[in-house]
Amino acid sequence: MTDTTTTIKSAATQRARKGSVILTDRMCEKRVTERVKIYDRKCPGLYVSITAAGVATFSFKFTDPTTGKQRTGWLGTHNPETFAVEDARSKVYGLRATGAAAVAESFRERKLQQAKRGKTVAEIIEERIAWMQTPVRKADDPDGEMRPRLESWETTASHLRRFLKPRLGKKLAGDVTKHDIATLSNDIVAGKLGVPSVSNARHMRRAASGLFNWAAEAGRDYVTASPCINLPKLPKEIHRSRVLSENEIRIFWHGLDRDDLPWDRRTRLALKFELVTMLRSGELRPAHRDELVGLDGEFPRFDVPAKRVKKRRVIEQPLSSLAVEIIREALASDGQGFVFESPVYPGQPVHRTALATALRGTKHETNKDKTKTPGLCELLGLKRFTPHDLRRTAATLAGDLGFSDAAIAKCLDHAVTKDDGEKISRVTGIYSQSKREKQKRMVLDGIAAELRRIIGEPAVKAVDREPMRLVA
Repeated sequence: MTDTTTTIKSAATQRARKGSVILTDRMCEKRVTERVKIYDRKCPGLYVSITAAGVATFSFKFTDPTTGKQRTGWLGTHNPETFAVEDARSKVYGLRATGAAAVAESFRERKLQQAKRGKTVAEIIEERIAWMQTPVRKADDPDGEMRPRLESWETTASHLRRFLKPRLGKKLAGDVTKHDIATLSNDIVAGKLGVPSVSNARHMRRAASGLFNWAAEAGRDYVTASPCINLPKLPKEIHRSRVLSENEIRIFWHGLDRDDLPWDRRTRLALKFELVTMLRSGELRPAHRDELVGLDGEFPRFDVPAKRVKKRRVIEQPLSSLAVEIIREALASDGQGFVFESPVYPGQPVHRTALATALRGTKHETNKDKTKTPGLCELLGLKRFTPHDLRRTAATLAGDLGFSDAAIAKCLDHAVTKDDGEKISRVTGIYSQSKREKQKRMVLDGIAAELRRIIGEPAVKAVDREPMRLVA
């Protein structure tokens, strides 16, 4: 009696699966019109599954001793040169030699790895964002306050969701290539995803690099390596150089006092405060009453905690008389904690994007070409600028007044590498933590006096604070 080749379809019954043949490479290469399974008599449990596309894969059927249920483990794709029938049999024999429990555990781990490698870019983006915003205790905070693991997570999340997710979100994370990232960068620079921007392309690359490096870490293994290495260089960025002229400062300052503007008064005061103090928006926006020192004294200052500062160091910023007047107006009641309190959420500071949004305005969700609420620049007839340009404008005023670059750098909380033409050693910069408050106060008082001249207000001595006029 001769043996006959038994071909079992994937929907075959358990009894039909018991039919088997001595599997050969030639059988694995046969053409079929629908998926079929061929079981090997020589190595029980081993079978090959052949698709209509001509792809043959080896699998091993066994009983899991933990659950008592039958399971299937994937072995590999048939290739007569690299993974033939004999190779599949040898692999099964090796697995059996380790014991049934070890076989089950081996396939369990492999299935877990396949599940990880099967995650899409969109899935790991959301997992990464959740990881970034998880509160943890930071070493730079003596009070042990819980803060997000990555405090700039909102900006990073924005770039991942705005650029990476729409283009590559449905793709398996492990399938993303260097070409995909480079093409996305080029499209951002070319304006295919909004306004042409080299800066956005650079930030997208940085966010994507952080994402894939995180995804490749041991314990996650969502990808084997980051595709964000050795990417083509981006075009050189054109650095911003916007500085408001005296006439623009005058229009801006008095325009902010108009009663017909759609933007909250405290938001407008915060913009004035940025020009007067030279602080960053993120440093001054959450200013709290408890961070104001000696407001009624001769040498008032604003202590910005390290957690809000770019370089994670406390800023002791002297306050000019003009800055104090702005604070006086913004603090409308004794019970108000935050100086620039949100008009929408009482007891909270204005939103992190409030200042920038107030200057540029908002767009319709359905029609991005139409303005929903006009910005202050448009309403006041000024060429567009950002809150950061107010810092640059103040620094320019200080330079025109003759103050040294080192003194201006201290007010901006920049690293000082030269002082009066003399180079400062990097080590000296680390050990010398002097705030140079007297030097900074001279600069900021000088800027305040110059602003009063520009806006047409009479000068007020630094010590002459009572009674106080709210010129802001």
